[in-house]
Amino acid sequence: MTTRTDILAPVATGTAVGAPLRRRPGRWIDGYDPEDDAQWRTQGRAVAHRNLRWSIGAEFLGFVVWQLWAITVVFLPQAGFAFSDSQLFWLISLPALVGATLRIPYTFVVSAVGGRNWTICSALLLLVPTIGLGLVVSDPATPFGVMLAVAATAGFGGGNFASSMANITYFFPAREKGFALGLNAAGGNLGAAVAQLVVPLVVTLGAIGAGLLGVPVLSLAGWFWVPLILVAAVGAARCMDNLSGAKGDLAGSLSAIREPHFWVVALLYIGTFGSFIGFSGVFPKLIKDTFPEFSTIHIGAAVIGLSFLGPLVGSLSRPSGGRLADRWGGARITVAAFGAMALLAAAVVLTLPLGSFWLFLALFGALFVASGIGNGATYRMLPMIYRVRGDRTTPKGVVGSARRASAALGLVSAVGAYGGFFIPQVLAAAKRSGGDYTAAFWGFVGFYLVAMAVAGIAYLRPGSEMARARV
Repeated sequence: MTTRTDILAPVATGTAVGAPLRRRPGRWIDGYDPEDDAQWRTQGRAVAHRNLRWSIGAEFLGFVVWQLWAITVVFLPQAGFAFSDSQLFWLISLPALVGATLRIPYTFVVSAVGGRNWTICSALLLLVPTIGLGLVVSDPATPFGVMLAVAATAGFGGGNFASSMANITYFFPAREKGFALGLNAAGGNLGAAVAQLVVPLVVTLGAIGAGLLGVPVLSLAGWFWVPLILVAAVGAARCMDNLSGAKGDLAGSLSAIREPHFWVVALLYIGTFGSFIGFSGVFPKLIKDTFPEFSTIHIGAAVIGLSFLGPLVGSLSRPSGGRLADRWGGARITVAAFGAMALLAAAVVLTLPLGSFWLFLALFGALFVASGIGNGATYRMLPMIYRVRGDRTTPKGVVGSARRASAALGLVSAVGAYGGFFIPQVLAAAKRSGGDYTAAFWGFVGFYLVAMAVAGIAYLRPGSEMARARV
């Protein structure tokens, strides 16, 4: 018995249509090659952009879930939970630690089960942390250990990024990867901002609806997202595709991490994405600790916080980083981003004695923008680096480099995401030892300057192969 395949009929244009695409049951596509210009124009582009749209939606919800505890902890004392500052920082940082670790296996699973199939599964896994949060925050007597265990499951949302990016890189030609990956990442990153905007609204409006005075209904911080998660899973099932050519294996991944440049870019990504996700997680608490009168703002009967503005502008700036890297080279933009981040982090510390919340917010917003641009630019460097190295080492380097780059994209995202754990912990340690966050920010300035120097030496030295390739 043979399996029926359907040839996806190209649009009749009077021009070359490229190699035909074949669809198999389970929404598998054979023969997909985004570097085939004719196929890309007539068939591939539509397939790629359809998958990109649903990938963004699922990843968006992943980031929402990943950041739920960052904003929920701000309301815990008001809801009757008596946790210490150190415990609150653990609730913020543990999802980042788990999410970063999960990004490693999530990188490989796309090639094993298919991008569409894993998007469905990873979306449904988000029901665990959302329903769990809705249950545990309903009772102020919930032990801290139970709260911490449920917060850890929010790491499922952090893992989604690695599989989504590894999947989408197979759909686009090299010349468009920078913007496509930047758009995919930015759509996901926006989830951090939306979580911080929506959660205060729903928990305070829920309190009004329940007739409670000043006691947020924190369970809505989890339950609100359940229907949207189900929509994302169903949409992925109906509209996304698995590519049979999206092959990755352990040998290819081991080859990716044996490349010295992998570790250089991983260091840079800790500085860019690690800063974005780390500061996104702590920004609500930083505002509450430093400018408590601006922690929440009343709009009629509802309450919002302004912390969402940081991850919002950081997310929106990420595609610009990819596009600038496409034009000028990722290394140049990355170096510029780190220079800006060092200056802005120093400015935050130096201007704090002025006591101006709006200056603090503006400087932090600019820091988020610089990190977002750096995210897109640094991520754009990886496919270029592996192509340069692959072309140099073997005639089949183009194919091999694409597979190694796909694995490296997920693995680098895992390493970079550990910044989301370390930044809250460094800030907590600085506050315990010195009573404020000054020492931590000076440490961040030093790291950004080191990362800027590393990027310049590794990729911008005149006459080097990386500089000639405008990596």
